[in-house]
Amino acid sequence: MAADLNVRSGQCHCGSVRFEVMLSDGFGSILRCTCSYCRMRGAVVAMAGKDGVKILKGQETLTSYRFNTGAAQHFFCSRCGIYTHHQRRSDTDSYAVNVACLDGVSPFDFSEVPVTDGVNHPNDTGRPARRAGTLRFIATDEPPSKDPSARS
Repeated sequence: MAADLNVRSGQCHCGSVRFEVMLSDGFGSILRCTCSYCRMRGAVVAMAGKDGVKILKGQETLTSYRFNTGAAQHFFCSRCGIYTHHQRRSDTDSYAVNVACLDGVSPFDFSEVPVTDGVNHPNDTGRPARRAGTLRFIATDEPPSKDPSARS
């Protein structure tokens, strides 16, 4: 993939799966979703096109999960369990990538993340996608805790 700002490298937590992604709109497409699965997973995602995700290492380590209609395919590392990306239900020719897996990126880098209404999915309702709200991160000025029991 070409070297530009929309091309990012990433990996799962244990490093068994490494990938490169060409983001469709950089981080202009970040979002979270309220569907039953995404609500539990809690990931912030960015979009990539059909050929936008290239697995560099660990294809055999990736496991997938499908539910409900089976249209969306969610990929995660079978060793550490981290969700890396998924093929989208609303557009099966595109992927959503977990921004927390991208090198040098944290979901807390974004002060506001749009949240889409996945409970009332456009494929089920026949209506356009609806924004359910906005997730906001407000950093504190407090120093980190020195209590070792507060760390994971």
